[in-house]
Amino acid sequence: MSHHLVEIKDLWFAYPDGTEALKGVSFRITHGKCVAVIGGNGAGKSTLLQHLNGYLMPQRGDVRVGDFSLTAETAAAVRRSVGMVFQDSDDQLFMPTVFEDVVFGPLHLGMTAGEAGKRAQEALERVGMLHLRDRPPYKLSAGEKRAVAIATVLSGVPDVLVMDEPSSNLDPRGRRRLMELLRSFEHTRIIATHDLELVVELCPRVIVLDGGRVMADGPTADILGDEALMLKHGLEKPHSLRHFHPH
Repeated sequence: MSHHLVEIKDLWFAYPDGTEALKGVSFRITHGKCVAVIGGNGAGKSTLLQHLNGYLMPQRGDVRVGDFSLTAETAAAVRRSVGMVFQDSDDQLFMPTVFEDVVFGPLHLGMTAGEAGKRAQEALERVGMLHLRDRPPYKLSAGEKRAVAIATVLSGVPDVLVMDEPSSNLDPRGRRRLMELLRSFEHTRIIATHDLELVVELCPRVIVLDGGRVMADGPTADILGDEALMLKHGLEKPHSLRHFHPH
């Protein structure tokens, strides 16, 4: 299923002030895989994510999603394939009701009102939020907002889900529900996060960014369990991978 493929080749990007955010980033993610992108602040994670659905365009190198290499001409097709869940759910929820937020995307993809409504209902059912369809988003809890934000993406039927800090601001119950939801998906999933315990539980593979470069890419337990590597790149070994010997 090539349409689920995400491949980055020698990607470079600098902002107008001269800051080099990405310096030759390369990786390949195939259908249905769940991969974490980790790194300290300023590592390049957000810049990378914004290339995955065409918010930013490559200055050098190639971004491929499925059958499309990202260009100005293919950006619309790439955005239909890639669903982005932002760190702040309020950035995605702006309509008077939950249902109107979730149906917004399908309508603007050109679906009929009937088909868009069906997609929205299915997406809300998938995240367990159909009972809140008529509620104003500002009256939702942080966990409910995050689930509805995911539904707004699912309603567009993407092949790839890209998530920026999906567990931020969630209480333990909301975080657990989120993890159960993400575990149930068959989409290709790319998750940028500081929540390394979430990475241990959900992502078999991890990519470490530092200074705009890929510093490590491999099995999660091997990389997150390497304390020297983690410390070198401003990270800490997660508690679940530490071995305590109380006696």
